[in-house]
Amino acid sequence: MKENKISIVTPSFNSAKFIEDCIQSVLNQNYPNFEHIIIDGGSTDGTIEILKKYPHLKWISEPDEGQSDALNKGFKITNGVLIGWLNADDYYLPNAFNNIIDAFNRIEWADVYYGDYLMVGDTGKVIRNMKEIDFNKDVLKYYRCYIASTASFFKKKIFTDNNYLRKDFNLAMDYEFYLRLVKKSYQFYHLPIYLSCFRWHGGNKSLDKKQAIIEHNRILDLYGKRIFKNEKINRIIFIILYQYYRIIRTYYKIILRIKKNKME
Repeated sequence: MKENKISIVTPSFNSAKFIEDCIQSVLNQNYPNFEHIIIDGGSTDGTIEILKKYPHLKWISEPDEGQSDALNKGFKITNGVLIGWLNADDYYLPNAFNNIIDAFNRIEWADVYYGDYLMVGDTGKVIRNMKEIDFNKDVLKYYRCYIASTASFFKKKIFTDNNYLRKDFNLAMDYEFYLRLVKKSYQFYHLPIYLSCFRWHGGNKSLDKKQAIIEHNRILDLYGKRIFKNEKINRIIFIILYQYYRIIRTYYKIILRIKKNKME
């Protein structure tokens, strides 16, 4: 039986320091039916020379409107039944594709499959194991985005249904995207296996806390977290909901840890 095709989309801009790890992690999956699409924003740091070394890649390098724009360009030209979003400084763990395809074949009702991941430093040294909970839309909505894009795979129909990232979000585009998919009744499935590594380093956009707050406040408005006209009341309600679902997530994580210890 021919394996289902997996498409990986990687946005890139001046990513020479890490992008070869990203490319190699896809190549080393021991999975025959895949494509790796890299959308580069016009790098000048040697990234293009690295891309030219790998004839299997599908890539373009041209000015774009940012990460969301680059990803959308890639999503639109994918041919796989499952689409992975892998940033240029991140990489997959061995056997990730086989594990995700197994979930795809077993859990047919799902539209988004997400796994666990490792947070690593510049050199790949593990900083933290990010073992996540099963999908809970209220934790996602009221607490925070706990689903890592680098460990997420999407059915092709999400994009053929014209769902793409919003280009007016620079940091929280994944959070807005997930909440929009939830609102449209797409189904999420958590695969409790480490699939990828998220690299935490000095160049992470996530370090821009001011912009992150601005974008998260916009998401509050978009997805109905502001219940009353009075802003002070809304803030109190939001803090209560935030703390409540923070406790819920912590509770489920403790249960996960207990189950893991019993299995060991």
